[in-house]
Amino acid sequence: MEPQIRLSIIMPCLNEAETLETCIHKARSFLERASIPGEILVADNGSTDGSQDIALRAGARVVPVPQRGYGSALMGGIQAAQNEFIIMGDADDSYDFTNLQPFVDALREGADLVMGNRFQGGIMPNAMPFLHRYLGNPVLSWLARLFFNNKIGDFHCGLRGLRKQAILSLNLQTTGMEFASEMAVKAAMRKLKIVEVPTILFPDGRTRPPHLRTWSDGWRHLKFLLLYSPRWLFFYPGIFLVIFGALTSAILLPGPLHVGNVILDINTLMYASLFIIMGVQSILFSVFTRIFGVNTGLLPQEDDSGRPARPLGLEKGLIISLGMIALGFISSIGALVYWGENRFGPIDPSLSMRLVIPGAVMFTLGIQIFFASFFISILNTRIKSRPS
Repeated sequence: MEPQIRLSIIMPCLNEAETLETCIHKARSFLERASIPGEILVADNGSTDGSQDIALRAGARVVPVPQRGYGSALMGGIQAAQNEFIIMGDADDSYDFTNLQPFVDALREGADLVMGNRFQGGIMPNAMPFLHRYLGNPVLSWLARLFFNNKIGDFHCGLRGLRKQAILSLNLQTTGMEFASEMAVKAAMRKLKIVEVPTILFPDGRTRPPHLRTWSDGWRHLKFLLLYSPRWLFFYPGIFLVIFGALTSAILLPGPLHVGNVILDINTLMYASLFIIMGVQSILFSVFTRIFGVNTGLLPQEDDSGRPARPLGLEKGLIISLGMIALGFISSIGALVYWGENRFGPIDPSLSMRLVIPGAVMFTLGIQIFFASFFISILNTRIKSRPS
């Protein structure tokens, strides 16, 4: 015998008078047909078209959420839900609330988050804009899988099942459309059990334009993915710059490189050295971001995404920085000796700069790491709350 569950069906709402009643009736018919006790909760985000009255007449419970935003409305609904098992879905009649059984089955089997997958279930004609279907959703979902090592195929489906306490434990912060990404990303990072089920997307029943804005909301989703992945935003680009700059410098330090009629000399060496400096700076940013994210709860402590960029500690950082400054000093002494051999007069820059540039790079990196080590130590300092 299947265990009995109680279900809260949450619909975020902002001026959905045209479709809200239909969605509530569909959800109610599912609960009655499946013999599942539960509630239908409308998280109203300040509707001015009478959506609240429509919801009440249709038998739903209305929870006012004054803070604007898709994420705010959903979080308000989740917090107000009376039951542990929740299904959330948009109130625009684009999702079929009469066919929620796959979500319920997955929740019964222990899933913490059940994601609908519209690309598996089917997208009806005119249900999703061309750019969303073939560019925005596939690209953002692919990046999310790459960044966070998960197998979610449709990161932005608005029809989801969830366990209330599991989702509240994620400490979700965003208030806009990127809330959907934050929920899936943090659930994957915290190793919650995530299940995908096919679902069909229908054309919505509204005559007004949708709340979703293609480019601005797409950018907010992408920005969120980058901010929550210091590896891909800072660490990997930094490693690439350091390796590319170091290899180029190693080739050019002995002398010019002839590639056909092209000669790569000290100008190229200068840019390669700048790549090294920028790369190290980017790696340090990944460390700063990782520590800040963990200490503020934005990134989970147990997540190993920042492991390659974990700091070595203040003392080791200071030793490395002083070693680099010493190497820079030695290289600069060599340049000074070469200049002295020419009686401090005109010298060949193609020779002198091969000593000056490495010295300047070592000095710069040494100073960067010196101050970064102290800054990391400050970030790692736990501030104890004082009794009031």
